[in-house]
Amino acid sequence: MGLVENIYVTEDVTLFSLCDAPADVAHMAEVFALIAKSGIDVDMISQLPISGSCSGFSFTVSDDDFISVLSIASELRSRNPKTKISVSSGNCKLTVSGEAMRGTPGVSARVFKAAASVGADVRMITTSEIEIALLVVKSDVDTVIDAINKEFAE
Repeated sequence: MGLVENIYVTEDVTLFSLCDAPADVAHMAEVFALIAKSGIDVDMISQLPISGSCSGFSFTVSDDDFISVLSIASELRSRNPKTKISVSSGNCKLTVSGEAMRGTPGVSARVFKAAASVGADVRMITTSEIEIALLVVKSDVDTVIDAINKEFAE
């Protein structure tokens, strides 16, 4: 069994980024509670480093939930006018997975090297012990998969 066992794709993913948001976990809890109350599933989440009293974070949802989340984000922005919201729809999440990745140094470096080798537009990254997920523009999906497969060919 190889280091990478599977690469799977989740299509039609929207990335929301909130910058210059209040730098406390209570604010993040409020945001995700409002989204959950609307019955929307959040997938990837990434927080930016705190700078003073401000921070930022990004998260992904299905493109189908774009309008609902945009409405929630606009409501939040009205409460915190300094918060900047950016949105990118029509992305795909590539998930590279494998049990053998656990505790193996250098796997992320090789995945990132493969994506870079084809000039992929990587918009977000999340990881676990056995998965590396890259949010990429839809037009890059096939070339990134090919590059990762080539990198991990054994």
